[in-house]
Amino acid sequence: MCAPLKKPDRQKLLQQRGCVIWITGLSGSGKSSVACALSQMLYQRGKLSYILDGDNVRHGLNRDLSFKAEDRVENIRRVGEVAKLFADSGFICIACLISPYKRDRAACRAMLPTGDFIEVFMDVPLRVCEGRDPKGLV
Repeated sequence: MCAPLKKPDRQKLLQQRGCVIWITGLSGSGKSSVACALSQMLYQRGKLSYILDGDNVRHGLNRDLSFKAEDRVENIRRVGEVAKLFADSGFICIACLISPYKRDRAACRAMLPTGDFIEVFMDVPLRVCEGRDPKGLV
């Protein structure tokens, strides 16, 4: 029987540590812009990353979910599970979602080994977010 590859094997091959960088904040706070810039910087340094954007996952993986409270929780849970798979594969997964509830982010953090979930809060003033919120969510 073949021994399965483990996360350290994939990390060694990629020469990077798989992790999740979870960017949260209000709509219009710049989460997607920061995620894109970070992904570009990592690429320039020879590191593989993948962005899971709240808008994009709702077009595919989570298209069956509404914006009701229970569906919002499920949306975050699913993104957390996919992010975990990316991190386990050795990728740096950048998840950028509004994700306002600490308990939902904590549940995603708990899916990963200690230190593999890096949370970034986009602390942007409400008036700034309102001025550039393209979806009218703020």
